[in-house]
Amino acid sequence: MSRIGKAPIKLAAGVTATVSATNELTVKGPKGELKKNIDRDIKIEVVDGVLTVVRPTEQIRHRALHGLYRALINNMVIGVTAGFTKQLELVGVGYKAANAGQLLDLSLGYSHNIVIEIPKELKVTTLTEKGANPKITLEGIDNQLLGQVAAKIRSLRKPEPYKGKGVRYSDEVVRKKAGKSAGK
Repeated sequence: MSRIGKAPIKLAAGVTATVSATNELTVKGPKGELKKNIDRDIKIEVVDGVLTVVRPTEQIRHRALHGLYRALINNMVIGVTAGFTKQLELVGVGYKAANAGQLLDLSLGYSHNIVIEIPKELKVTTLTEKGANPKITLEGIDNQLLGQVAAKIRSLRKPEPYKGKGVRYSDEVVRKKAGKSAGK
């Protein structure tokens, strides 16, 4: 049995979870509401503020979906109660970030600035302090959307292995290569 899948999810005070007839799970909390379509074979049971995910058989497909849906539902519950944040850091001379509402304007060493429209479900803030690398903070209740947008921003200029320049997550460690040897 899946160790992740069989773990129950405790719903915090103020969080409600309902399953519709079409197997769509709706989780409402203080920060908002999230919906997810669940596979028709997987059953969701909500009893006394505890949510459990049940699989019908021991087939490989059902075992895989069991742990997956439990993890996704747990992220939904955490999202509507506490929310998620990701912080990106721009490392490099002349790299800049600015935002005007949901538009993120990045200067990453290309001949032109890159402007990205951030989905309305997420909140973006930029911070530029003297002597420190510019930082981009993304906040939202949907962990999947948040990770996808952060990965898209990072992919615009991935950290290179020689000097470490580029866009990276604030907790990411970039392993540097030695480069060419000076002389013989």
